[in-house]
Amino acid sequence: MPLASGRTPRVAASRQLTRRSRRDASRQFLAEGPQAVREALALPATSPGAPSVVFSTPAALARYAGFLSESPVPVIAVDDAGMAGLSETVTPQGLVAVCSFLDVPLSSIGGSLVAVLAEIQDPGNAGTVLRTADAAGASGVVFTDGSVDPYNGKCVRSSAGSLFHPPVVRGVPAAEAVASLQASGLQILAADGYGDSDLDDLADAGELSRPTAWLFGNEARGLPSELAALADRRVRIPIHGRAESLNLAAAAAVCLYASARAQRRLSSE
Repeated sequence: MPLASGRTPRVAASRQLTRRSRRDASRQFLAEGPQAVREALALPATSPGAPSVVFSTPAALARYAGFLSESPVPVIAVDDAGMAGLSETVTPQGLVAVCSFLDVPLSSIGGSLVAVLAEIQDPGNAGTVLRTADAAGASGVVFTDGSVDPYNGKCVRSSAGSLFHPPVVRGVPAAEAVASLQASGLQILAADGYGDSDLDDLADAGELSRPTAWLFGNEARGLPSELAALADRRVRIPIHGRAESLNLAAAAAVCLYASARAQRRLSSE
């Protein structure tokens, strides 16, 4: 059977999903790589995020035959040039799924631990924070309207499949997100290198065991002052060495895991 190419109608149409305008119009996105495709295929067929088709090179089809052979959706073999058009990487991994949007309304987010990404521009950082939030057991991740699109190809890849796990909110005003989360009973902690509360002190005082939404700001500028002012506390991570600061992904990991650890300790008592 001949391989599909970049000129095959279904491949050509899917290639358009590398553009945000086409993603928004169709409410579909591309998930690239074995981990992302595996997680997408694990979803129920009618679930948000579920794939409608998987594209694979012959080499990837052989390499990942274990889970691709059980795919509930069509798996279409494409040539290397066709895969290059679907991929946004220099070295394509040979596996791409077309998935439906999976973001949820802000009103559905609550629980005990939420990450809010405010004006974060780098898709790699955003995907890493999403992955960290998932690993920490977060009950939701909010991308405000000033942040990168969670369906950006690099963000999806950096999340390593975690985009398909915690509920994700997309494109809401940051102040609206804060108000909704506060109404759901979460305290709002703003990660701020110049904050007046020390993370270790809050942990010692038991404050991190409370249901919490963490606000993380732009890589270079941090949180807008008007948004930081809405937080219950502005929290700094103590720097014990000579480094000027932590980068966004590292700071988010420290904060989210500090809360997760405190909350799990409380629940085990």
